[in-house]
Amino acid sequence: MRYEPIDRCVVIGMLLLCLTFGACGRHADAPEPATEPAIAESSPKPTPRTQFERDLQYVRNGQYTYVWIFARKDGKPLDKDDGDYLRKSAPQVVDWVTTDEGKKVIGGTNFDLAQGNLELLKKRFVVEDYSNK
Repeated sequence: MRYEPIDRCVVIGMLLLCLTFGACGRHADAPEPATEPAIAESSPKPTPRTQFERDLQYVRNGQYTYVWIFARKDGKPLDKDDGDYLRKSAPQVVDWVTTDEGKKVIGGTNFDLAQGNLELLKKRFVVEDYSNK
């Protein structure tokens, strides 16, 4: 069989076209050149937080303007009478969280207790202001 010059041009053109598209397809499927694996930056693991710190964060997540810590002056765990007294003397406190094995209670509020019964509460409890800490 004899090819005419035009047929050769068509065959050569088709061959070039196949090579061009074939090379493009292989390039897309080709694996990327080997590189050293990226080393993930590891952040230091946070030290385990105490129950008090977790409870304090819980109250802070409530986005209260004021956060107060109350504890008995004798260091003993708070009892039912202490809880009743706190709720009665500081009704503006929205969240109460007992922590530190019952020895402290964290209160969250948007009311400044200094404008209320804070001095009365200080007579019975050790009071700490954690609002901006």
